[in-house]
Parts: sequence; structure tokens; C-alpha cells
Amino acid sequence: MEAIRREALVRAAITEVGEVGMVEVTVAKIAKRAGVSPALAHHYFGSKEKILFAAMRRILDEFGSSVKARYKDAATPRERLEAIIEASFGPDQFDPAVVAAWLAFYVQAQRKGDASRLLAIYEARLRSNLVYALRQLVPLEAARRIATGLGSLIDGFYLRAALKDFGMSRGDAVAMTLEYLELTLAKEMSS
Repeated sequence: MEAIRREALVRAAITEVGEVGMVEVTVAKIAKRAGVSPALAHHYFGSKEKILFAAMRRILDEFGSSVKARYKDAATPRERLEAIIEASFGPDQFDPAVVAAWLAFYVQAQRKGDASRLLAIYEARLRSNLVYALRQLVPLEAARRIATGLGSLIDGFYLRAALKDFGMSRGDAVAMTLEYLELTLAKEMSS
């Protein structure tokens, strides 16, 4: 029963952040949405920050699973890059509630602690996967530069999506990121 309640609290936290924003989220609101008491939520997690941290771990786990599933059909370095980009903007990741949770996570990661470490792990893993695939197509320095650009585009599209009035569709975000990839690879390969 504990695992079910923890899962309900994590899902409720993501939904609540998506609906009311990080500032307005409370443990009581998360608990109510999950159908448990605030005392039980505190018992399982201890604080709002720890519930949100658990929510981000879940989002990152789902992102990792999405990348791995897409890798199964990726035979070439370019297909691996496309798999990472498509997973970054997958329906499970580019959902408005998840985008809001990402934004809250970035704010939370500004302070030292668990969120900061988790963000560093995510960033390093994303960069490593991008550089690994790119390195098979271009020299190492170019691979690092292109990976930085791809990561910046992904983060930027999330920020714009969080601002709702400036966001774009998931398909447009994928298309623009792939276009950047193609342009930078073409430039490197022609040099």
C-alpha cells in the first residue's frame, strides 16, 4: 500500500505543479489530490521539496525509459540522436504538467542539495549520450559544441512551453531541433 500511496503522491505533485505552479503548491494540496492525508504525505516524504524531488526522479526515469525504447530501433548514430531528441519532446515529457515540474525542478536545483545533484546527473547523461553519437559523425570538439547547442535548444523549448504564450507544439520543437542538428552537422562535414 505504501508504494501505491507514494506513486499517487508523486503523480499528484506533478499535476498540482502543472495546474497552480510551484509557489502555490502545498503538501496539503498534493495530499488532497492523491486522496491521502497531509500527515501521511509528510510521513512518506517529509517535505514538499522531497515530494517534488521524487516527482522529478520519476520524470527522469520515464525519460530514460523512453530513450531506451527508441534506441531499440536506432541503428545509426544519427538515429540515436533523433531518438534522444524525440524522447526529449515525447508526449509524456512535453505534457504541460511535466513542463511545469521541469521548471520548478530547475528553480529548486539552484540551491545545493539533492535537486542540484540530480540535475547534474541528468545533464551529464544527456550530454554524454549526445556526444557519443555525435563523435561517430564529427570530431570531438565539434561533437561537444553541437551537444551543448542541442541541450540548450531542448531546455529553451521547455522554458518557452512553461511560459505558455510563447510555447510551440511538440512537433515543431522536434522539427526545429532536428533542423539545428542537420545544419550543424552539414557545416561540420563540409569544413
